[in-house]
Amino acid sequence: MRNACLATLALLLIIVQAPAAGGDITGKVSFAGTPPKPARLMTNADPKCMAQNKEPMLSEEIVVNGNNTLRNVIVYIKDGLKNTTYGVPSQKVVFDQKGCRYTPHVLGVQVGQEVEIRNSDPTLHNVHALSKENPQFNIAQPKQGMVVSRKFEKPEIIKVKCEVHPWMSAYLGVFDHPYYAVTDDKGSFKLSSLPPGEYTIEAWHERYGTKTATVKVERGPAEVNLSFGPGQ
Repeated sequence: MRNACLATLALLLIIVQAPAAGGDITGKVSFAGTPPKPARLMTNADPKCMAQNKEPMLSEEIVVNGNNTLRNVIVYIKDGLKNTTYGVPSQKVVFDQKGCRYTPHVLGVQVGQEVEIRNSDPTLHNVHALSKENPQFNIAQPKQGMVVSRKFEKPEIIKVKCEVHPWMSAYLGVFDHPYYAVTDDKGSFKLSSLPPGEYTIEAWHERYGTKTATVKVERGPAEVNLSFGPGQ
């Protein structure tokens, strides 16, 4: 009997001490209104750029998907996380210059994570990071196949431009936690494995600014959807 009681007590202690379940935050960012026609980029200043693109190059500033959702929106936890220090991911993030574009156009990285900057084009490129919280840099990569690496130590969203090709631009979102994502070709995002709690999430778009929403994570996934568009 005594052993049975001790076993029951131990089981109760395990249940009490077990961490509370959390979950993912998923959702979509929709586009409100009539999708604008993408602007054609004037790339004739560099014949090597023109040679790599059989079709006219279009702006990636506003990319509306076929299901009327918005691509290239950074979605991240703005408030609600505890004072936790997160490990730096060992996996590097690749930021390429290919077809006279920055690829990807919008990406997220974590503070301290390595960003590998490549030039995959047979022409001169440069990467000028217009950061405010982190040191700015302006890297020239005159040869195809050149690679350099950079890291960022403070959170911010950084515009990147090329001084050689004025149509080239991109954005790097730097975060001090792993809970961020960029919407895909269906406008979807997923913030994985959040602990239980109430969070403010923010969505950022280069043309339309920011939107926020509050979501509660308990057991299992939570869903939140946002919308951008002219006049919103």
